[in-house]
Amino acid sequence: MAVSVSMFLGFFLGFVLVGLVSSAKFDELFQPSWAMDHFAYEGELLKLKLDNYSGAGFSSKNKYMFGKVTIQIKLVEGDSAGTVTAFYMSSDGPNHNEFDFEFLGNTSGEPYTIQTNVYVNGVGNREQRLNLWFDPTKDFHSYSLFWNQRHVRFLVDDTPIRVHTNMENKGIPFPKDQAMGVYSSIWNADDWATQGGRVKTDWTHAPFIATYKGFEIDACEVPVSGVAAESAKNCSSGGEKRYWWDEPTLAELNVHQSHQLMWVRAKHMVYDYCSDTARFPVIPLECVHHVHRH
Repeated sequence: MAVSVSMFLGFFLGFVLVGLVSSAKFDELFQPSWAMDHFAYEGELLKLKLDNYSGAGFSSKNKYMFGKVTIQIKLVEGDSAGTVTAFYMSSDGPNHNEFDFEFLGNTSGEPYTIQTNVYVNGVGNREQRLNLWFDPTKDFHSYSLFWNQRHVRFLVDDTPIRVHTNMENKGIPFPKDQAMGVYSSIWNADDWATQGGRVKTDWTHAPFIATYKGFEIDACEVPVSGVAAESAKNCSSGGEKRYWWDEPTLAELNVHQSHQLMWVRAKHMVYDYCSDTARFPVIPLECVHHVHRH
């Protein structure tokens, strides 16, 4: 297992800076979850296949608290209507926490839509959708989730597209006490994925293939039997132990990142649950308090 504790040379404000670093091949970090016959390995590339028999999915071998997870994906080419490729982190159980990237396929020539969502204590309904500013089927792009006790960042090629901020001081729960696995899958969702389900999957174009590489996890690994409170404590800075994700520079977006997020929201966002008064006649509490600024 390519997981090691790296202690950066020198001291930072008198503390040792610690990070649990893992950057490795697929089979060192992940394992197939279902439909192993729909996996194809080509050198450093992993391909997941969706046909009218099955999709496919994989999961991390370990669970993590805080840090950053990145996967490079080249999405399904051509007519991908009805398909969904997902990359997400999730804990277990009915009161689970979850951070979702869902890539919603479309008919040829139409833009791919990314849907993000955040579940806290088993409650989701926090969808945002945006159209990408590039064609994600022509090349690999990196998709990342960064998580610390202050916020969750969704990143595309290291550009923030969403930030979910800790507002526990306003009485709003924040996901910071459950270890999470890392997952990805491709499946048929033509009952809702494309234009609200109006466009169905055209199986004459199958198999639909999503291609992966560049699996990176730089996060705090948690024992499977770990107690939640102890895991959170062990993965947080304290005393002479400092984790890179707790550094003050990562407590909020910097000015450049804030401008990037404002650009994404202004130019590419097509749906925000906070603005959907039909679904939410009463504005969700986190939307009232959340301001996108530096």
